[in-house]
Amino acid sequence: MPDPTAPAAGEEVGRRALARTRRRLIPFLFVLYIVSYLDRINVGFAALQMNAALHFGARVFGLGAGIFFAGYVLFEVPSNLALERFGARRWIARIMISWGLVSAAMMFVQGTASFYALRFLLGVAEAGFFPGIILYLTYWFPAAERARAIAQFMTATAIAGVIGGPVSGALLTLDGRGGLAGWQWLFLIEGLPAVALGFVVLRYLTDRPEEAHWLPEDERAWLSARMQEERDQRARGGHRLTLRSVFASGAVWHFALLYFTIVIGFYGIAFWLPQIVRSMSGLTDFQVGLVSAIPYVAAALSMVQLAAHSDRTGERRWHVAVPALVGVAGFLLAANVHSPLLGLLALCLAGIGIWGTLGAFWAMPTAFLHGAAAAAGIALINSIGNVGGFVGPYALGWMREATGDFKSGILLLAAGLAGAAVLGITAPHRPADEAGEARR
Repeated sequence: MPDPTAPAAGEEVGRRALARTRRRLIPFLFVLYIVSYLDRINVGFAALQMNAALHFGARVFGLGAGIFFAGYVLFEVPSNLALERFGARRWIARIMISWGLVSAAMMFVQGTASFYALRFLLGVAEAGFFPGIILYLTYWFPAAERARAIAQFMTATAIAGVIGGPVSGALLTLDGRGGLAGWQWLFLIEGLPAVALGFVVLRYLTDRPEEAHWLPEDERAWLSARMQEERDQRARGGHRLTLRSVFASGAVWHFALLYFTIVIGFYGIAFWLPQIVRSMSGLTDFQVGLVSAIPYVAAALSMVQLAAHSDRTGERRWHVAVPALVGVAGFLLAANVHSPLLGLLALCLAGIGIWGTLGAFWAMPTAFLHGAAAAAGIALINSIGNVGGFVGPYALGWMREATGDFKSGILLLAAGLAGAAVLGITAPHRPADEAGEARR
C-alpha cells in the first residue's frame, strides 16, 4: 500500500479523502440544517394566519419570534461543551429529537403566554445544534477547505427558505381540515421530520476521522494525520486558547460582536420576509410563500461561490466586509422603493449580502480555536451573535407598530450590516495565510 505520508501519494490520497468526506457528510448535514432552520423560522409563515386568529400585534409577534434566542443563548455554551464530551452523534441526535417535539407542540399555542413559553423552549431544545455542526466540521476539514464546507452546509438556510416558502404556503391552505387551523398543520407537519432524523443521526454520523470505517484505510490515515497536524500547528503558533482564556479573548468577543451585527439582518429578514412581501404586494398566503422563496434562491446561488473564492485566495476579512456592504445597499433600496418588483430585487440583493458573509466569517474563528476551547469559543460567538436574532425581529416589529410601515425597521437592519462591514475589515486574523500554510 502506498505510504500516505509520501508527498505524491499523500496529495492524491488527500484529494480522495476530502472528496469522499464531503460527499458523505455535507449533504446529510445540509438536510439536518434545512429542517432546523425551517422549524426556527416557520413562525414567520404561520403568522400570516396565527396573528389574526390569536390577536397578536406586530410587537407581540416580534417578541415571540425573538424570545427563541433567549433560551438558545442561555444553553448554547453548555450544549456545545456537552457535544465535545459525549460526541457529535449522540448529542446532535438528542438536540434534533427534542426540538422536533417542541416545534410540533407549537400547534397548541393559545395566547401570548403559551406562544412565548414554547418559543423559549424551542430555543433551549435547539441550543448547540449550529455551533455543534461548525465544531464538527473542524474535525473533518482542514482550514484551507473550511469556508467552502461551512458555506455548503449553511446554504441550507437559504434552501430552507426556497423550500419552506411554498411548502408553508401550501400547508396554510389546509385551514379547517381535521378541525385544525392551517397554521397548526404547519407546525405539526414541519416539526415531525426533526424527530425522525434524530434517530437517523445515531446510525449515520461518525464522531471523528479515526473512526470513519467508510473511508479506505489510507484515506482515513491521511485525514487523521492531517487534522492532527493542523491542531499541532495551531498549538505551536500560539493560536491555541485554553477554555478559561476563551472568555477573556478579545478576538473571540470581536467575532461575537461581528456575528451579532450580521444576525440582526439575518433573522430580521427571515422572520419578517413573508409579511414584508405581503405589505408590498397584497398576495395570497400561497403566493407569498412562492415569492418569499426568491431572495433565498439568490442567496444560495451566491454564498458558496463567495466562500470558494475566499478559500482559493486565503482572504477572509474582505470576503465578509464586501458582501455586508452589498446587503446594506439592498436594504437601503428596499426601504425607499414603492414598486413590488424593485422591492423584491432589493430583498434579493440584501439576501446575497447577508448569506455571502457566512462562509468566510466562520472560517476565521475556527482557524485558531481547538478542542474544548473551540467548543466554548464557537458556542460563545454564536450565542452572543444570536442575541441579534432577538434584537432584529423585535425591533422591526416595534418599529412597524409605531410607524405603520417597515421602512424604519429595514433601515435598522441596514445599519447592522454596515457595522458588520467595519468589524469584518478589522477582524483578527492569523499572521500566516491559511491556504498557503495548509499547502506547505
